[in-house]
Amino acid sequence: MVRIKKNKNNSIPKVLGVVGARSGSKSIPYKNIYPLAGKPLMAWIIEAAKNAKFITRLILSTDSEEFAKIGRIYGAETPFLRPLELATDEADDISYLTHAVSYLEKNENWKPDIILRLPATSPFCSSESIDACIQILLDDPKASSARTIKKTPKHPFKQWKIEGDELKPFLPKEITGLKEPSQASRHSFPPAYAHVDVIAVRYNTLMKEGLLTGKRTRFVLLNSEAAIDIDDLNDFLLAEIIIKRKLS
Repeated sequence: MVRIKKNKNNSIPKVLGVVGARSGSKSIPYKNIYPLAGKPLMAWIIEAAKNAKFITRLILSTDSEEFAKIGRIYGAETPFLRPLELATDEADDISYLTHAVSYLEKNENWKPDIILRLPATSPFCSSESIDACIQILLDDPKASSARTIKKTPKHPFKQWKIEGDELKPFLPKEITGLKEPSQASRHSFPPAYAHVDVIAVRYNTLMKEGLLTGKRTRFVLLNSEAAIDIDDLNDFLLAEIIIKRKLS
């Protein structure tokens, strides 16, 4: 059920969705427009966002005019091209999100209350999970952000790091409380979760504090299939199989 709460000034909250899709990709050239089941990869998240009930505006942040043209075909706004310095491997999510918000404030006098980070590499992200993250912020005024998560298949207590020519536990004993956590049953560990897909964050948390998390973060738990992120060709093959199965 859709529940929209008005702001203190009696206005409906404005929600900005930002799909990040830079043209540079080392794993697969032009990965974000690589075809998946007959559509460019980034089209899947754009369509999901367009079907979400709470998004006021949907922006595609890209450094490529070709990507921008494709984004417009599927319904995203492209009021700017992302500066090249914000489209490198080193550029983080906060940089392109704050750029998008600042552009709209300066050039269109439009300020969102909630900003959504929507990765182009998440074809199974649903409009329902997008709306669920937004709904949390609408219902919980103390929440700084909300994000989708999944249970991680590889527990961090069992991970390793390389120091010189040796393997060391990734997390020290002071954190795990175990001499050899790699030998312990995973059922004895507290459940661990990884972030996937969507982040919904309040304006002040992003623009004033420079954070995507903030003091209080809520969550929407996804199943492993919904949380698939496309990184390489194997991921594309898996996604194709899932889509064909759903259509059969």
